[in-house]
Amino acid sequence: MKISSVRSYLLSYPFKEPLKLPFYGGERTILKRDAMLIRIEGDNGLIGYAPGPGSDEAHRIIETSVRPFLEGRTLADPDALRIQFMDGPGQNPELAKVYCTVEIGLHDLVSKWLGVPLSEVIGGRVRDHIRLYGSAGMYMSPEKYAEEAAAVTDLGFRAYKMRPGLGPEKDLETIRLMRKAVGPDYDLMIDAHTWWRMGDRSYSFSTVEQMARDMASHRVAWLEEPLPPDDHAAYQRLRQKDYVPLASGEHEPDELRYLDLILTQCVDYVQMDVCCQGGFATARRLFAEIAHEGLKFAFHSWGTALEVLAAAHLGICWPDLVVEWLEYPCYSSEIRAGMYPFPLAEDILKEPLEIGHGDLIVPRKPGLGVEINESVIERYPWIPGPWSYFRIDSPAQTLAVTSDHSIKWGGKAAG
Repeated sequence: MKISSVRSYLLSYPFKEPLKLPFYGGERTILKRDAMLIRIEGDNGLIGYAPGPGSDEAHRIIETSVRPFLEGRTLADPDALRIQFMDGPGQNPELAKVYCTVEIGLHDLVSKWLGVPLSEVIGGRVRDHIRLYGSAGMYMSPEKYAEEAAAVTDLGFRAYKMRPGLGPEKDLETIRLMRKAVGPDYDLMIDAHTWWRMGDRSYSFSTVEQMARDMASHRVAWLEEPLPPDDHAAYQRLRQKDYVPLASGEHEPDELRYLDLILTQCVDYVQMDVCCQGGFATARRLFAEIAHEGLKFAFHSWGTALEVLAAAHLGICWPDLVVEWLEYPCYSSEIRAGMYPFPLAEDILKEPLEIGHGDLIVPRKPGLGVEINESVIERYPWIPGPWSYFRIDSPAQTLAVTSDHSIKWGGKAAG
């Protein structure tokens, strides 16, 4: 089979009104949500799909580097094509990351050609399901967080992740109220990535340590990114206190930094987004190191249902003692609780994902095992520009978020 066509489509869902989310030291404004659909066609008529980062830069890389490299080549072993790309254009790390996103579509295409689930060509599945945590919780009052935690529980999820940023006292009050709302045995994840993005009001190490000590009695499943993600030494110090499990990884820039995070035992849970941090190939290498060090892995997944499913196919190739969790973003609708509406996330698939008892049931049909709804390409046309802004009060600045979540500061200063 030869690759006849490689295309990437940028997509946007604009909000009717900007979403204003105040936090301790600033305000976040969200205007829209972006996504990318990658479509790869073989000369036999089969089509493979992949999610991609919703950014102009990723689209440009696909059009100018990845597409010319792949079109016309024989597809039998995606690993072999990747090695060739890495020996050429892929020596540029940013091009390599984008290629590994496109490679998900190559695996989808070749597994359809072979008539097997995608999971069987990237390692072989050892289970049929993976545990989900419902992810929402965007800068609300403590009482609203508790209400949403209960609502996500009612949706069938066995875990809830939120993002605090109200100041130390209110953050702790939020955790107390959430625990009361969901009961003693429900898993709660605290994603504290705001704590180091508040400018002069960012939490100090001593404040973070006290917060971890105080929240230990509420039995949180993990505390995520409470410190700047490149300060591995600080994570080591905090983990040695053994107050609560720690998680980090979505902002690691490359594989060497991941290895440092893992081999120096900085966290209990290593996180990665396969859509924008190196795809299946990087994750498969890291899983072996994570298992060897006795740590666990949890997928970061913050976009469409296609991203969730792609990660799931990889996750079920390892036992849950290693790959334990998959993030499922909970977007709101007229009949469902969640952080805000993003209908594109589900509309990209013709049928919803199968979820049972809080687990994603991974399809056994060939490839990804789902039908892609290509009508989203016309229904959600691309809107250029940042999708989100962080306004910091002191020092006064505004950061524009223009691409994915693996960038440490999420954007650049707005003019």
